[in-house]
Amino acid sequence: MDALDRVVKPQTKRAKRFLEKREPKLSENIKNAMLIKGGNANSTVTQVLRDVYALKKPYGVLYKKKNITRPFEDQTSLEFFSKKSDCSLFMFGSHNKKRPNNLVIGRMYDYHVLDMIELGVEKFVSLKDIKNSKCPEGTKPMLIFAGDDFDVTEDYRRLKSLLIDFFRGPTVPNIRLAGLDYVLHFTALNGKIYFRSYKLLLKKSGCRTPRIELEEMGPSLDLVLRRTHLASDDLYKLSMKMPKALKPKKKKNISHDTFGTTYGRIHMQKQDLSKLQTRKMKGLKKRPAERITEDQEKKAKRIKKN
Repeated sequence: MDALDRVVKPQTKRAKRFLEKREPKLSENIKNAMLIKGGNANSTVTQVLRDVYALKKPYGVLYKKKNITRPFEDQTSLEFFSKKSDCSLFMFGSHNKKRPNNLVIGRMYDYHVLDMIELGVEKFVSLKDIKNSKCPEGTKPMLIFAGDDFDVTEDYRRLKSLLIDFFRGPTVPNIRLAGLDYVLHFTALNGKIYFRSYKLLLKKSGCRTPRIELEEMGPSLDLVLRRTHLASDDLYKLSMKMPKALKPKKKKNISHDTFGTTYGRIHMQKQDLSKLQTRKMKGLKKRPAERITEDQEKKAKRIKKN
């Protein structure tokens, strides 16, 4: 049994607060990412992990020591680190002759590896090499995906979902125009994934809407897809399941058309239209002869009933 699994009852208030933070919640905490360096990581892989950590701050944990592990063969060490640091996302960097400049990006479900994808770095330009202004720490990025592969191929579709999970940051109720500082652009073309980062510059345009210019900020990576370890459809569906308390309650007898107009249906008892009050007009008044015939008909109905 792991040392983390032995804790049953907290002995102090601090330990109690620590365990309460890790309890299952209706609204999840912000997903943290751990960046782990392999036992044979070179300078390129180390710098990639540092740059990704700079983009993820403060929702990331960077392990500086080397860890001898192989994610596709043994996942116990990743699961241990995930439970220790309370991180549901990870990036593992390694380097060897067979797979040079190797990155493994993945995510956890209930502290077990859900899916992970191996990427090879073919070209890399660091944050330090691009001498431009950078974004402040904790800024939420805008994500753009270009290329048909992200919608057609299953591996690329899962990679897109994984990258959105990794870089999307906290969920915010409102968006401020001045807070849109930088863009992460992913392009899938000819079997490669081009990862670019741009700073957003709002310039004067002479009208209310500003003119937008993009300035490359870094890092810049050319990636190639290698091995994949994807969760089964049932497990993936289970991980995406929404609690009943968060599901919006269905409103009865309400429908919407394609233009967003709301229509409602009202159920009423059957009305007697003969007693309905209408507008009084001289032309609609009954004549004395009509009244006599109506009275005679009513009397005849009463006699039949009796």
